[in-house]
Amino acid sequence: MKYKSDENYSHGDERKIGILLVNLGTPDAPTTSAVRKYLAEFLADPRIVEIPRIIWWLILNLIILNIRPKKSRDLYKKVWIEDGSPLLVTSKKIVKKLKNSKNIISNKNLSIDLAMRYGNPSIKKALDNFKNNNINKLAIIPMFPQYSAATTASIFDKISSEIKLWRNIPDVRFLSTYHDELSYILACAEKIKIFWKSKSKSKKLVFSFHGLPQVNLHKGDPYHCYCHKTARLIANELNLNEDEYVVTFQSRFGKQVWLQPYTDEILTGLAKDGIDSIDIFCPGFLCDCLETLEEINMQSRENYILSGGKIFNYIPALNDCDENISSMEKIILREISGWSDNSINSNDNLKMTKQLYDKHAYNKKI
Repeated sequence: MKYKSDENYSHGDERKIGILLVNLGTPDAPTTSAVRKYLAEFLADPRIVEIPRIIWWLILNLIILNIRPKKSRDLYKKVWIEDGSPLLVTSKKIVKKLKNSKNIISNKNLSIDLAMRYGNPSIKKALDNFKNNNINKLAIIPMFPQYSAATTASIFDKISSEIKLWRNIPDVRFLSTYHDELSYILACAEKIKIFWKSKSKSKKLVFSFHGLPQVNLHKGDPYHCYCHKTARLIANELNLNEDEYVVTFQSRFGKQVWLQPYTDEILTGLAKDGIDSIDIFCPGFLCDCLETLEEINMQSRENYILSGGKIFNYIPALNDCDENISSMEKIILREISGWSDNSINSNDNLKMTKQLYDKHAYNKKI
């Protein structure tokens, strides 16, 4: 194994902290070729599909990648905006606002970057940039509040596979979940309250989370429990009774049984039962994306109305709202607590380190 050297490392330089926000990913463009490339990387991840690799390779390459890219391309075209993918555009806005937030901009040794687990900007590129800028403390913040092996753990896998090639390993902190983080819960509740001030509150609030195969729950994945806890805590902040909201799961894929109840079936059932107005919010998506903008706000809306519903209100994701920026800032500052002690970067300490390095003959290039 060939390890990456650190030619840019300099003894006596200030110690720097890197914050890497990681979202799921998106195709580079709403084209068949770009979507195929994205799906090939996404669906090849063993964290996503847990069946024997040879069998899945045949299914993926001989069937799925010859059929699904065109269908997905058409869906992406429906939500694509002038600046690009909504997921990527909004993720960049979040990072930009965090960089300019008061408590972060004041720390000159703190650097924030964005990466996607699949597609661009890549995790590899972001980590290489950190390494080349002498980052020796690294905090990873997945943009998935609820931990799942299929999302958060996959980021951990990718980070580990890259960093294990470094000669000089940084201190690493990895945030696995913040599904019950108070600042996140309050941000979600405030988003809903603001929406209700602009529009009348509907008869039922639907919390829709991305689904997973049900077998994952039985194997010990806590995602299902985390989703329910998130919804319950938000509902408590909204003073809702149990009969005023429902937790559902969307985006199922394939023939396996997934986490239930399914969002589409619940919406159809509510409409047929006379619940003719609903509000729907997706707490698991920090940024609006294909799953919220097309699947929920277009497909689910149409199905609900066709089933007899009258009012369908999609409440946008947190996106780059002030409450979300404040929440993420608090999470970041907590994750790097103890790292931002300026005493270690004092002029005397840095000068001493440089002098000790220069003093010894073994530092000379051979």
